[in-house]
Parts: sequence; C-alpha cells; structure tokens
Amino acid sequence: MKGLSLIGLRKTFEKGTPNAKLALDDVSLEVAPGDFITVLGSNGAGKSTLFNAILGKFRLDRGRIILDGEDITRLPDHRRALNIGCLYQDPLRGTAPNMTIEENLALAYTRKASRSFFAVNRKDSAYFRELLRRLDLGLEDRMKTKMGLLSGGQRQAASLLMATIAEPKLLLLDEHTAALDPATAEKVLALTRRIIAERSITCLMITHNMQCALELGSRTIVMDSGRIVLDVAGQERAKLTVPQLLERFRENAGRDLATDRMLLG
Repeated sequence: MKGLSLIGLRKTFEKGTPNAKLALDDVSLEVAPGDFITVLGSNGAGKSTLFNAILGKFRLDRGRIILDGEDITRLPDHRRALNIGCLYQDPLRGTAPNMTIEENLALAYTRKASRSFFAVNRKDSAYFRELLRRLDLGLEDRMKTKMGLLSGGQRQAASLLMATIAEPKLLLLDEHTAALDPATAEKVLALTRRIIAERSITCLMITHNMQCALELGSRTIVMDSGRIVLDVAGQERAKLTVPQLLERFRENAGRDLATDRMLLG
C-alpha cells in the first residue's frame, strides 16, 4: 500500500462568472497507509469539496490524485468507488431502503467478491451475520429486515459495514454521526474507531466536533477558504487542547475566529 497523494488540487466553480467560487486552492496532502485523519473547518472551507474531488464528482482545474500508486485523477467516479468507501451524514444516503440488510451488504460485498449480482451463498451469509454480531446491535438476527426500517444509528452502523466490507484502499467519512443523537453518535464513533483499527484502513473523517477531532485518529488537518491551514500529528497533536487548536487556527488563517463560530460545531 502506498497511501493517498493529493498534489496541487485546484477547483473554481462557475468559473468566469460573477459567482465564481474558488473551492480548492492548490491543496496538497500526503496520507500514509493506515493514517486516520480528522478534518476540521467551517462551512464552505472546502472539506466536502475535497472529498468530492477524491471521489471524482467533478473535473479538477488542475492537480493530481494518486491512490495506492495509481493516478486516478481522470478515472470516472464509478471506477474509483471500487477502491474508496464513503459514508455520509444522512443515514438514508448510500443504501437501498427497500432492500434487506443482507441484500445491502451483498451489494457492497460483490464489489470485491464477484461481478455477479447478489451472489450470496451460505458462507457469505455466515460472514455477514458475524460482522453484524460484532456491532452488538442485535442486527445479526434481523438480516431479512429492510434497511428503511432501521433506526438512524443502526443504519449508520450497517452503512459503515457496507463501506468497509470490500476492504477499500480509502475510507471517507463525511460527518457520518452529525444527524444522530449524542449517545448513538458515540456508539457509532466507537464502532468506527474499532473497524478502522482492525482493518488498518486509511481514513479521512470530516467533523465539526473539535474535541473529537483531537481524540480520534492519528492526525488532524484544518481547512479554511479552500486551503489546508493546519496539519498536526503525533506528540504535537496529543498535547493540543481545543483552545490551543483554535489559537493555532487563528494564527495560521490570519483572521479573527470570532467571525466564524461554525468551526466549533
């Protein structure tokens, strides 16, 4: 595994019009295999745009994206999806609500196992049941239940399995616990931490929770105006408090944080 390299990513939406918006401003980032990076930033800082660039949702103005040694800059999004798992804030997104838990897992698993649709045998079913059992949510006995009948937390937990079951080279988590109540969010975050650690998955996770950003993963980056303005890891990160992180952001971004409280979540 060679990780992820983002090299000089630049994107302007509605270019050449009065509404032109520079969303990514020459973003470069080296992500080592197994890195778990939390991503902070206010609304409009470029976090989701960065994820969408990695996912291939639009064409960049310039820059390169290299995943595990392969240049995927011009690869269509459906081809990238074979190696990139993604989980969103909305528990309804990314799953088929009228299909069962087992069918949803099978759909995700066949990306790795075979090209045949719903090629689920007894061995696959047993594997799905074991994965669900380890979530400790009682879902292993509800494999024939439709996804749309699950609670938000159950659905996000099942979606996390879907995003990781095919062993992606990269996992993107876009505020995947933001729509959940605090207790459920904490449980899904614990599951996230465990699954990523067990499978040594390279992961980027967007969050507005600054304390969570410092406690989870191995590295934290902060974005502002389409740029990465802070990148901390190791002992430097371990010693940072939330007030210190805010001060570092203020210094690096060159503006008064009081004008943008959205960073606090």
